Amino acid sequence: MIYKLSNDGRIKLSSNVLITMDGFIQREETTPESGGVLLGRFIKYSKDIVIDKISVPMKDDICTRYSFKRLSLGHQKMIDEEWTQSKGTCNYLGEWHTHPEEFPIPSNVDTRNWKRKLKSDVFSARFLYFIIVGMTEIKIWEGDRRTLEIKQLLKIIYGNT
Repeated sequence: MIYKLSNDGRIKLSSNVLITMDGFIQREETTPESGGVLLGRFIKYSKDIVIDKISVPMKDDICTRYSFKRLSLGHQKMIDEEWTQSKGTCNYLGEWHTHPEEFPIPSNVDTRNWKRKLKSDVFSARFLYFIIVGMTEIKIWEGDRRTLEIKQLLKIIYGNT
């Protein structure tokens, strides 16, 4: 799945990431929200990004039908390990979580949390990416650390790139 970035680059979700996210879709009334961090690469000599890996809910996280709170230190441990093992090429790119709706829309809590992350998280790029996995559609938003503006990214349909 590929989306258009604001700088005319592209962001791609790898197939293993999509498969993992699919396993957490809230298809049943009892399925709680899930989430984690996004890890990936900035493609050299291009404006493109690939999200290769994600963390998934861990023991200390709080997962309810309508909320997900990432509390486990295991997410940060995964970020640090991937950064070290990749010699600095695997980066923290943002966050993902699920919503129990067909076509996800960020809540006020989501946008407040995203802006807080843009202000306080440690990351080297200008943007963070926020994914909400709905029951039918996956949507991505791009957050700008300079302006705190958050924009929804458009999915690229093959043949119309």
